[in-house]
Amino acid sequence: MSGPDPASGDRGVGTQTEPVSARVVPSWSDPWAAAASRVVGGPLGRHALIGRARFWTPLRVVLLIAVAVLAMGWLGKSPCLQQYRDDAGNLTLDWRDSRQYVAMCYSDTIPLWGVENLDDPAALPYRDAWIQDEGTPDETVRYMEYPVLTGFHQWAAARVADAWTGLAEQTGLLPSALPVVVYFDVSAAWLALAWLAVVWATHALRPSRPWDAVLVALSPLVAVHVFTNFDALAVAAATLGLLALVRNRPLLAGVLLGIGGGFKFYPLLLLGPIFVLGMRRWRDGRTLAPALRTSVTALVTVVAVNAPVALAWPTGWLEFFRLNRTRPADPDSLYYVLSHFSEWAGFDGRLTAGEAPAVLNVVSIVLFALCCAAIAALAWWAPRTPRLASLAFLVVATFLLVNKVWSPQYSLWLVPLAVLALPRTRILLGWMVLDALVWVPRMYYYLTPAKMGLPPGWFLGAVLLRDAAVIGLCVLVVRSVLLPGTDPVRAIGLDDPDWPVTAPAVPAKILV
Repeated sequence: MSGPDPASGDRGVGTQTEPVSARVVPSWSDPWAAAASRVVGGPLGRHALIGRARFWTPLRVVLLIAVAVLAMGWLGKSPCLQQYRDDAGNLTLDWRDSRQYVAMCYSDTIPLWGVENLDDPAALPYRDAWIQDEGTPDETVRYMEYPVLTGFHQWAAARVADAWTGLAEQTGLLPSALPVVVYFDVSAAWLALAWLAVVWATHALRPSRPWDAVLVALSPLVAVHVFTNFDALAVAAATLGLLALVRNRPLLAGVLLGIGGGFKFYPLLLLGPIFVLGMRRWRDGRTLAPALRTSVTALVTVVAVNAPVALAWPTGWLEFFRLNRTRPADPDSLYYVLSHFSEWAGFDGRLTAGEAPAVLNVVSIVLFALCCAAIAALAWWAPRTPRLASLAFLVVATFLLVNKVWSPQYSLWLVPLAVLALPRTRILLGWMVLDALVWVPRMYYYLTPAKMGLPPGWFLGAVLLRDAAVIGLCVLVVRSVLLPGTDPVRAIGLDDPDWPVTAPAVPAKILV
């Protein structure tokens, strides 16, 4: 069964929300795509018919590429799933000789099985505590440290793993392994589905540029980090929320962004650009309703998601906020890099164990607020109303740059936003490759020089290069806002394909 003709820009009956004036042919407009096309005979012919394939549509090709990259991502983590029998004959996970760093296969999912008390079938996140470092001076009472939907996702995956291993033992008909390995695979299956949803939504957001989604599917950041933690769930909710907004369903968009806020905080950052653009459009005589409905619904949803846990088990619910408040600057942050290379003691000086970096917390919040104010001013005074993807990318990128934590998988947040905001193949692939390669010195930094790892300077230098690349992307996005003629999306006659409109579609044509 064939779907809508991709050449027409049709999003389905009754869902067309933007006038599509052209469909971009990458092998005509992108030098890298033109060069790559030589492998299959060269650029598309001028008299070629497009949009007629009954099966190999752009979407299906892009999803197939995504599946291949996700499979590579799982294979990259597979060395950390190896098992062996110890001297007592017990089957255990083979992380001997720091395999997780040497093989660069580390994933938070595996240690969290024990660290977050997921191996106890009777324990419920946020309700039940456990003792960390029991019997030592650092003994503390701990609860699930993740936002509520991520916490319950982990718990549900753990219970599925328990059921699978139990059924395998009873019947002998199912393949099985250590419960932690089955738990990783169950989690990976859901994360893979989430990223496929991201790819699909990105494709749907660009009917005139369907091949832009290849950059999301093919990103080396996905191969390295999609199974490092659980961020793909939040990215899926955020990207689907943007798609719902485009399709003029602001209430659904708000629900999806609010659900995303239950997985990670970052989807809620998109509410700022949505509201600012709504105000700019209202100033220009257009309606503010989509922005208001989306924002209010998102806030109501995230409260509804959190309220049951917060009311029933307030101490457990506050654990996420407590740990974020007391967490010092991570090695991934600019603050740590500056402290290391300059021997600066930091804003708070030397901290004792568990002491909150109060000044650093305030500084990072103030810096982010200033960045948001600058982005809002850019949106307000730009010669043409900016695109939502441009502002969203700037907000999330500046949040990561000034935050005290930039965990490696956080870079996934930027992938669909960067593709939507700045669809330039060479530039985006350059950043993605550089960002993904930071994983190598990171792993050998954790290995430490005592175990033939790398000294800190190698990793921290790579972090600086990564940050410089993201700042460069921000500069290019700002340039496209101030000079709309340099925006590759608007170059084909579109206003803002990320904002709901009701104009009728224009028959598609191919740009020469």
